[in-house]
Amino acid sequence: MRTHHCNQLRESHIGQTVTLIGWVNSARDHGGVIFIDLRDREGLTQCVFRPEENPLDASLSHTLREEDVVQVAGRVALRLEGSGNTRIPTGAIEIVVTALRIVNKADVLPFQLDKELSNEDMRMKYRYLDLRRARMSRNIRQRHTITSAARRYLDDAGFYEVETPILSNPTPEGARDFLVPSRLNPGRFYALPQAPQQYKQLLMVAGLEKYFQIARCFRDEDLRADRQPEFTQIDIEASFIGQNDIITLVEGLLVAMFKAGLDVDVAKNFPQLTYREAMDTYGSDKPDTRYDMKIIDLADIFAATEFKIFRGTLDGGGVVRAINAKGFAGITTGQMNRLNEIAIQAGLPVKTLAFIKCEGGEYKSPLWKIFTGTEKEAIISKLAIEEGDIVFFGAGAIDTVSTILGRVRTEIASMMELTKNSTAFNFLWVVDFPLLAFDEESGGWGAVHHPFTRPHPDDIHLLESGEYAKVRAVAYDVVLNGYELGGGSIRIHEKDLQAQMFQVLGVGPEEQQIKFGHLLDAFRFGAPPHGGLALGLDRIAMLIAGEDSIREVIAFPKNNKGADLMSHSPCQIETKHLREVYVQSTWKG
Repeated sequence: MRTHHCNQLRESHIGQTVTLIGWVNSARDHGGVIFIDLRDREGLTQCVFRPEENPLDASLSHTLREEDVVQVAGRVALRLEGSGNTRIPTGAIEIVVTALRIVNKADVLPFQLDKELSNEDMRMKYRYLDLRRARMSRNIRQRHTITSAARRYLDDAGFYEVETPILSNPTPEGARDFLVPSRLNPGRFYALPQAPQQYKQLLMVAGLEKYFQIARCFRDEDLRADRQPEFTQIDIEASFIGQNDIITLVEGLLVAMFKAGLDVDVAKNFPQLTYREAMDTYGSDKPDTRYDMKIIDLADIFAATEFKIFRGTLDGGGVVRAINAKGFAGITTGQMNRLNEIAIQAGLPVKTLAFIKCEGGEYKSPLWKIFTGTEKEAIISKLAIEEGDIVFFGAGAIDTVSTILGRVRTEIASMMELTKNSTAFNFLWVVDFPLLAFDEESGGWGAVHHPFTRPHPDDIHLLESGEYAKVRAVAYDVVLNGYELGGGSIRIHEKDLQAQMFQVLGVGPEEQQIKFGHLLDAFRFGAPPHGGLALGLDRIAMLIAGEDSIREVIAFPKNNKGADLMSHSPCQIETKHLREVYVQSTWKG
């Protein structure tokens, strides 16, 4: 239906007769001569209808409106002097149309495609129109490009792409499962996979050695800008490898993806922080290191303090720490209220953050009167306090203080727009995560990552002695600019160690057989040492595209309520269909 696409013709094609087809991007009437910009996914070409060339088609061109689908034939000509468009590759030429066919007329659009629309629900309802916009088309193309680069890289590294089941058993991945009733097995359900975790480990037992999958995953959890109920990850697993092997592989993969997507050269050998270092320094296990504002420990300064709150905290094994928000002393009341709100949500036991402002040559804070002269001098020196700075303090249990100051740090950076014009890609690895975390609600221990994560070899004795809080995992996350791109671990491959891990998690022998018997049985037959990692493809595509939400790089996403406004899902199911799968409806309308 065409000889060229709409971004293909150049001055070298002048004089040729061509056929194009696409959408009318815009139409302009210049005294009876009609100009249209014809668009397909590749770009734009200007077409001109002159009455002297073809009176019938020139007359028909007056009926064209935006988004009509048309086919044109004509000759390629140089645009008149001074009328070229240097903003598009085809801007030096135009098509003098000799034949026009209107393939399909378009109704009046619900919104203009050349303008940004703040009403996201409207965009989601007419997503097929939203995707026609240049920005969205570019995002989808860019996602394809980086996905193709990932496939090529892993294929060159000797990995097999293998699909794993979508209908499976529930998996302990930390979120609720989506359940699917089985008509052939009344009263039984499949679960949609939160990740292909057990299957990829079984592929290692099967001897495939190197596996990857562009895997669809499902989690029934609350949504946010970088989270969807269904998402895509680049899932990787390999045998006979260690942590450094995975790190080297994944760094090369990310370098290839960012080169393909943005034509930037990312340097390998990403910095590494232990989990403890990340939390102590930045208050986050996915720190954004594009700005400083580090958390500073003040235990040495207040070692002999008589200030009761700090004294009691330190004597009780807690910490006293602070961050210096340089140049932020002019914080507004609204901003301060917001920081207090975030701190309270993070666990601050009082209503307001303790702070000191350096403004107008004075130190403004009730705390300042309490501190001794020596303490004041030490604080100024250690926190490098200058005119215009504001310092926020935290005192209490180490994890609570780290979390509070970490979230305050992130919010201040947003308020100050510290990364607004940043083009930096600050990759890093966070390693040596805790293996287990105590759940106050259940009164038991849970896996920080998942129950198949290998304990650090130096800490297995702590697992055996019951000192669970001290056990590290051979686990690692790759982080970029405050976003976790992916995480993984070296896995347990021994039946007895895996059973021991389940026991610690409160999963007894009988439940182990019901839920994980297939995996434990497989480990009896020579399971190789193995490990892997999963990268969030949607999140990587979002960052490469320069977007703030993964919805902008997914063709048909759900909104923040998990709904697809275009296809009206989720929807009600008729009672007779529910009966067929042995599900009783309790919905009262």
